[in-house]
Amino acid sequence: MNKTRVNKKLLSVFGVLAAGVLTMSMAACAGGDAAASGTGEASGSDESKIVLAADDGVEAHWTILKEKLADEGIELEVRTLTDGVQLNQAVQDGEADINLFQHLIFLSDFNVNSGGTLVPVGATAVYPLALYSEKYTDVADIPAGTVVAIPNNPTNLARALLNLQRAGLLELKDGGDAFSSEADIVDSKIEILAVDSNQTVTALKDGSAGAAVVNNTQAQKGGLGDDVIIFKEDLDNPELAPYINAFVVKDEDKDDPRWATLIEAYHSTEVEAAVAELNQDNLQFKGDWTAADLRAELTTLEDQLRESK
Repeated sequence: MNKTRVNKKLLSVFGVLAAGVLTMSMAACAGGDAAASGTGEASGSDESKIVLAADDGVEAHWTILKEKLADEGIELEVRTLTDGVQLNQAVQDGEADINLFQHLIFLSDFNVNSGGTLVPVGATAVYPLALYSEKYTDVADIPAGTVVAIPNNPTNLARALLNLQRAGLLELKDGGDAFSSEADIVDSKIEILAVDSNQTVTALKDGSAGAAVVNNTQAQKGGLGDDVIIFKEDLDNPELAPYINAFVVKDEDKDDPRWATLIEAYHSTEVEAAVAELNQDNLQFKGDWTAADLRAELTTLEDQLRESK
């Protein structure tokens, strides 16, 4: 990825996070430890409690994580919200201490376009955005002119285009980057059909597309198994750094020692196993990424986004 290049036509990475964004592979759930309205105060200076906002607060790994933290004398309260902007605003406004649902590109958009002061304090994982087909068994089998559906929110659209470029199905101007759009396609063997991320599986199933780039959450919901993946990202690829998911807090709170305890507990064998099971092992944990690494990547993305305005 050419991080020095910015798509000048892109004014904003995206607005509201669609279900399963980004590369994030967490199913939004109604419920959790508090109402979806997110009302109530965060723990503030109470070092014995953490209020965490997430979009999947009823999943099994949260129970395990709570037990791990309880052993350290910390009470974890998970509040479920189903909208990405609300999840960030809850932390920005002090209604939650920390959140977990987003990758670094989504965070950069919130900070730049909403005046946020949020920063990552620890990494969780990166989730795949794979190319699926029930019609073709190999990328090489895809004939010229085949319609390929991709998510239409700019973040995942750019990532999908990069994925298709790696698969040899199209070429992007200057090699493309995390902000590429359809306007950057300079050569293509296929026809792109940009749809809501929730409709990528539908386009594949109803025959509108011969193949589709689908995030992990939507693939699970739509019943797509690994057996119909014909191209998958290499999750070791450093170009996927913008899509690493992270725990996020206000900048002024970044040095709170509770975060180290939380992140260590998250990357315990038991919690990682539960998260991996939820995602059918389609992820790669990034616990080796430090807060400093994440913030450096975030700064690069924010600078690129500001330059595009």
